[in-house]
Amino acid sequence: MKNDKLTQTWNRQKNVPPLANPDHIIKKAKKQRSKQFIAIAAMSITVLTLLIYSIYYSSNQWNNFTLGLVLMISSLTFRIILEFVSLYRKESQVISLDNLSFKKYLKRHYKIRSKVNYIITPICFAIYIFGFTRLLPYFEQELSKGFYTYILISGIVSLFVIAIIIVNSILKESHFLNQLNRK
Repeated sequence: MKNDKLTQTWNRQKNVPPLANPDHIIKKAKKQRSKQFIAIAAMSITVLTLLIYSIYYSSNQWNNFTLGLVLMISSLTFRIILEFVSLYRKESQVISLDNLSFKKYLKRHYKIRSKVNYIITPICFAIYIFGFTRLLPYFEQELSKGFYTYILISGIVSLFVIAIIIVNSILKESHFLNQLNRK
C-alpha cells in the first residue's frame, strides 16, 4: 500500500516540468514575452480599427456613441501601455542580472503581473464591454436588422473568446510563478 502511494507520488513528480536550470527559465520567459508581443499586436490592431472607425463615422457631437468609442479605445490603449512597460522593465533587467538574481527578479515581476492580471485587466475588460454596449443602440438605429444582429452576436462571441484567452494567459502566468516559487 505504501509502495503504491510512493509510486503515484513519483509519477506525479515526473509530469511536473523542471524549472531547475536557468536556460529553461529564460526559455519560458522568452516564450511568454513573445505572447505579450502577440497580445500587444492584437490590441493595437483593434485600437487602430476603432480609431479609423471613429474618424469616419463618429459625429462631431459628444454622445453615448462617442463615449463608447472613447472608453473602448482608452481601455485598450492603457492595457497596451502596461504591456509595453512590463516588457521594457523585464528586458532591461535581463541584461544586467546574473542567473540567480534574474530568477528573483522574475518572481517579483510575475507577482506584479498577477496583480495587473487580477485587478487591472478585468477593469479594462469591463470598461471595454461597457463602451461596446454604448455603441449598440446606435448600431440598432442606423444599421439593418440583419447587420445589427450580426454585430451583436459576433461582438458577444468575440468578447467571450477574448475572455477565454485572457483567463488562459493569466492561468499560464500564475502557473509559471508557482513553478518559480517552488524552486
